[in-house]
Amino acid sequence: MKITICGKGGCGKSTITSLLAKALARRGKEVLVIDSDESNYGLHRQLGMELPGDFTGYFGGKETVLNDMMLSKFTHQFFQETWTLKDIPEKYYSLKDGVKLMVSGKIHQANEGCSCAMGTVMTQFVQNLRLAENQFALLDMEAGVEHFGRGIDNGVDLVLMIVDPSYESLQLSRKVGELAESIGKPFYYIFNKVTEDNREMMYENVWKTEQVAVCLEADPKIMNEGLTGKELSEKPEPVEYLAEFLLSLV
Repeated sequence: MKITICGKGGCGKSTITSLLAKALARRGKEVLVIDSDESNYGLHRQLGMELPGDFTGYFGGKETVLNDMMLSKFTHQFFQETWTLKDIPEKYYSLKDGVKLMVSGKIHQANEGCSCAMGTVMTQFVQNLRLAENQFALLDMEAGVEHFGRGIDNGVDLVLMIVDPSYESLQLSRKVGELAESIGKPFYYIFNKVTEDNREMMYENVWKTEQVAVCLEADPKIMNEGLTGKELSEKPEPVEYLAEFLLSLV
């Protein structure tokens, strides 16, 4: 199963991606985490891994990829055949406890241009990726909904949106739901940073209450580990439930 994990900036996408990947791996599943956020430099730390090489490097690097796209009027196909998890070259992933991490690419210096090259490569990769029944791919997306515009979500099976207690996030829940429905993808909301004071407000203002899968309370230990760049060690019960729920959908 290929799963998009999205939401606004700071809602907890990477944290929940890491926790969910670990929960699925504990259940004996092979998990691929795809870091699709060119401005995220902490996901690998939450997983306790080294940052692997940018996957665009497999095709010559960002500049070469962009040049190939421009010469072909943006029709260049980087994948001629389907891929499996075993086909990912060792240089472009890190591995720990049943979880593989690959990175689309990062912005490494000023004025290097947009992230279109990374987005195109990952869009095609996801579309050509074939998973076995016991395998999961979790795509940690950049903030917002540009990934829908790029078409990367066309290749996934499910969309999970992380919703935090903010006006922007609750308003975004409608747009994400509508975009997911427009391409025929089921979607669920994960409430994050929930407290007794904001729980009711969140339920009252999210687009579709019936699509809320789980609620996670604000956890000081998880927050501290995230702030200090440590591997996440907690096993929140709602994430364990979410893992079981996803397994029931396979």
